[in-house]
Amino acid sequence: MAFKRIDRRTVPDTVFEQLVGEVLDGELAPGAALPAERALAETLGVSRPTVREALQRLAHTGLVEVRQGGSTTVRDFRRHAGLEMLPRLLIRQGELDFSVVRSILETRRVLGREVAGLAAERAAGSLGSELDAAVEALAAERNPVTQQLLAITFWDRLVDGADSIVYRLLYNDLRAVYEPAVEALAGLMAAEVGSTDRYRALAAAIIDADADEARAAADALLAISAAEFEAFAKQPDSTRA
Repeated sequence: MAFKRIDRRTVPDTVFEQLVGEVLDGELAPGAALPAERALAETLGVSRPTVREALQRLAHTGLVEVRQGGSTTVRDFRRHAGLEMLPRLLIRQGELDFSVVRSILETRRVLGREVAGLAAERAAGSLGSELDAAVEALAAERNPVTQQLLAITFWDRLVDGADSIVYRLLYNDLRAVYEPAVEALAGLMAAEVGSTDRYRALAAAIIDADADEARAAADALLAISAAEFEAFAKQPDSTRA
């Protein structure tokens, strides 16, 4: 465990970020006890209140358990952390973590199917003009990054139509992870966001209030990127663009 001294101008956020990195990278394993506040402050070159604030933030995210008068213990982030950790897990040391990309694609496929079905059941025709406008804007665009952003607009309309606060919050978290990575994911997403006919079919099913067809159309659309990813992941590292 190689802690680095902290520039005082960047505390306490840098202390928090360093500790988060140590936990997510496995340098601080689940069950491990962190050094006492005084020792940790000395190692990092910061004050004890700064360390205390960072530890409290870590506890809030579920990464550690702070026991009053006892040690601070690292928790298994896979069991205790929330979706706010996804951005840090997606891009590690400047590179995409492909296992996280796979998980996100799997989740968006399941979420997308159900959002589409609910939108067909609950909103139907009231989404017609918005969905048509979103699809036509997507069809007119050729830049792959802009296409992704327009596709997000389309799905945003569907989530509104689904009228589910839980799905809305899940979607918000996934979007917050996805949007900063749109340039890095442009190649992977190009086939999906360029499939205008599938977007039109999905929009038509929702407008027609056909929930089963909407779910099937959403699954067919979102399966494109899943297949693109699997093909990409099987390539040797030297051939990946």
